[in-house]
Amino acid sequence: MLSLYGHPFSSYTWKALIPLYANGTDFTFRTLGEGNAGDDALVHAASPQGKFPVLADGASTVFEATSIIEYLALHHPGPAPLIPADPDAAQRARMWDRMFDNYVMSIMQEPVAEVIATGTLSEATRQSVATRLERSYRWIDAWLADYPVSDAISIVECAAAPSLFYADWVHQIPAEFARLRHWRAHLLTLPPVKRCVDDARPFRHYFPLGAPDRD
Repeated sequence: MLSLYGHPFSSYTWKALIPLYANGTDFTFRTLGEGNAGDDALVHAASPQGKFPVLADGASTVFEATSIIEYLALHHPGPAPLIPADPDAAQRARMWDRMFDNYVMSIMQEPVAEVIATGTLSEATRQSVATRLERSYRWIDAWLADYPVSDAISIVECAAAPSLFYADWVHQIPAEFARLRHWRAHLLTLPPVKRCVDDARPFRHYFPLGAPDRD
């Protein structure tokens, strides 16, 4: 039996949950922060910084959400084509996965981390994050002109859905980026993504910047 260790409100946990849900993979979700010392110890020891999500599969332990998706595609495949079979398409999908993590998710997390650490958000950080996110939004909106939007779940959707969900909370996607706004809304209708959103609703008070009511 597979076990995934994470938290329902965590964006990177969503990234690992979406492929499991999309393929109907049998697994146990181990919610961290519930006082289970064994679970906390496993995650703490699994990677250099003890971060989640972590996937345990028998003797195999996999950390980092992207690596978990790659592992699932190799060892627990299902109807959702997580990694394209064509090598060139697979390379592009992996590149876009890194794009969402590095140019949306990482930027989105900066003001969240600042408020958690200091209790406030500086105007300099607010403006820097808004400027950089809008640059990413503009690029992704143009990229979507050639990306086939569908109900399929690949590594791209696994990365895009949580990063865009929370990034829009940090700095709302402007109306001028209509393709991106539409795609974000579409991603939230996909059953694996919707399940993550709904399961996270009880924890919205954790969001240090204040969770909006629009999702």
